[in-house]
Amino acid sequence: MKNTIKVERARHNLTQQDLAEKVQVSRQTINSIEAGKYVPSTVLALKIARVFGLALEEVFQLEEED
Repeated sequence: MKNTIKVERARHNLTQQDLAEKVQVSRQTINSIEAGKYVPSTVLALKIARVFGLALEEVFQLEEED
């Protein structure tokens, strides 16, 4: 699954730590999601999208192999 978290964090001037605190996870979790090493739960994905004021599909996109 692809995501635009890093781009959206830059647009909103947030660090990984800032975003992690807003969605109540560790900075390492945000890093792993950005790197594509971890697929977030539905609840976490919705929380992240809400922080950016975007629809879920604008932040997370399925890839062909998903």
